[in-house]
Amino acid sequence: MLTFAPQSEEEMIALGARLVTGGLLPPAGLVLLIGDLGAGKTTLAKGIAEARGAASRDEVSSPTFTLIHEYGEPARLYHIDLYRLDEAHQVESLGLDELLARPGALALIEWGERFPELWPAARAEVRIAPDDAGGGRVVSVVTAPSGEARQPA
Repeated sequence: MLTFAPQSEEEMIALGARLVTGGLLPPAGLVLLIGDLGAGKTTLAKGIAEARGAASRDEVSSPTFTLIHEYGEPARLYHIDLYRLDEAHQVESLGLDELLARPGALALIEWGERFPELWPAARAEVRIAPDDAGGGRVVSVVTAPSGEARQPA
């Protein structure tokens, strides 16, 4: 597990980019973004999308009401928000298995921890919590058990 302490929105975006450029996230597959409302999940996604060349940070917004945003042409990044869903069958009806099977595609899922039974073991988890000491955030990254994401050099 790796831990970071971004202190601002700009640092959170930069951390998202670093997770990609440093190989700390898998190049494809599933990443659960875990944190309370307002923790910075979408802000982190902005940096990830930009570093992957899928979208600029200004194009990335919360998919709370649309559930899924696709970025890249063809789509290389899926940003998914399950906050408004209550039951696993609702999530299953979104066709996420199909998205996860697309070669080279990375799915960022907010609120995915509510449905642990639906996800493969080979995934990364990014947990965002308040930093009680400094007012920023503490971001913990647990990489995929399959070893797809590497440790930093």
